[in-house]
Amino acid sequence: MLLAEIVPTWYLLPLAMVISLVYSASRYELPDVILRRAFRLCVTILTAMLLAFAVLWILSYKL
Repeated sequence: MLLAEIVPTWYLLPLAMVISLVYSASRYELPDVILRRAFRLCVTILTAMLLAFAVLWILSYKL
């Protein structure tokens, strides 16, 4: 598979993971806490993106 064929939507997962890790690492010092909080934040970010996608998809249905 060529890199040009990758759907840009798949970049959301690593982007959310990196944002979560960097944000958590800047707020906490213990690696255990960083990973736990980063996981929760990543799930929160992905859930918000999924809900936004669902709302936009429903609103644009049959336009």
